[in-house]
Amino acid sequence: MASSAAMESAAATALCSVHNRVKQAAERSSRPANQIKVIAVSKTKPVSLLREVYDAGHRLFGENYIQEIIEKSPQLPEDIEWHFIGNLQSNKVKPLLTGVPNLAMVETVDNEKGVAM
Repeated sequence: MASSAAMESAAATALCSVHNRVKQAAERSSRPANQIKVIAVSKTKPVSLLREVYDAGHRLFGENYIQEIIEKSPQLPEDIEWHFIGNLQSNKVKPLLTGVPNLAMVETVDNEKGVAM
């Protein structure tokens, strides 16, 4: 089994590969690469791995689970732009908004009640 350091190094390498593929795709479509945002999804990954990706220069992170984003966000730098990409139920809106001060976006809301909060 790979060591934790090897996994983290692999994460930074994978991020670089993704950015290169995005750049190539942008060039093929005559679109400016700086208009494309890559969100690193941290679903079930440890904070140490997210820190490695952060240290590689990435600042946009996404999370599927309310509890995970609430637990991870205070352990990481405040300049991270968090995106909640899971389904947001109305009873979870307040914990998300109060638990993640640097939340930039909620991608999916189940109903209008969640938006009104």
